Amino acid sequence: MNFLHPDSVYKLDNIRNELVQMEDFIIFQFIKRSEYPISEKLYSTDVYKRPVLPDETFEGSFMDYMHRELEILQSKLRRFDSPDETPFFPKDIVPSILEKIDYPKLLAKGTITYNNKIRSLYVDEILPLIADNSTDEEYVAQQLGSITVIDIELLQNLSRRIHFGLFVAESKYRNNITKFKDLIKNKDYDGIHKEITNQAVEDMILERLEKKGDSYIYKTFKNKKITPQYLVKIYKDFIIPITKEVEVEYLMNRLNYPDDLTGICPI
Repeated sequence: MNFLHPDSVYKLDNIRNELVQMEDFIIFQFIKRSEYPISEKLYSTDVYKRPVLPDETFEGSFMDYMHRELEILQSKLRRFDSPDETPFFPKDIVPSILEKIDYPKLLAKGTITYNNKIRSLYVDEILPLIADNSTDEEYVAQQLGSITVIDIELLQNLSRRIHFGLFVAESKYRNNITKFKDLIKNKDYDGIHKEITNQAVEDMILERLEKKGDSYIYKTFKNKKITPQYLVKIYKDFIIPITKEVEVEYLMNRLNYPDDLTGICPI
């Protein structure tokens, strides 16, 4: 899949291969994160509970602050110029110091981002499935850096995986323009949701996850909280549904952008 070559981007097989590769990274990062505890220090926005920050006026958590600072650095290296990257702090990123890459316009999107929802679900719903709470403040203080690095990597990879639904939606749209055009014009949310759902593929993903979990977790991390069943739950209850939300929102607005894509199909 090459973002400089639109034909490779719009092929569902290429997209699915990319998603499988992301899956492996995400699984290993979940396993790695399960080695460390959950601590309010990292995620509280209360200035009296979080570690002292260089910018005391910053309104987010310690993790948010470090995430923002990392994204500022990454933006200087072109990370968010890439069509498959969606920043969590879009107002703070800066122009790259590297020469700009002239990517073709691949998506008919304005500013679709689910990163706030992804961050909330990660902290409130996903972390409790894979890690334990800790009252050992000394240990947490020693591990703040390691935990924060893994959290940010996971959030960015989850975001990339979920927002890849934009490419899935565009590919499916191109494969059945007439059908989607009617559904969109009729504002048929349920019809679009049904049209983008491939239950056989979803079942295959979940089955593959459980097998990978059995292989990766039970052989190496038997005593960790994370289990293959939790991996399946995370995908089934969070990652797949949010990805489909992204797809539906994109398609509901697809006809607002009929003429600004490279190699666009006629509408």
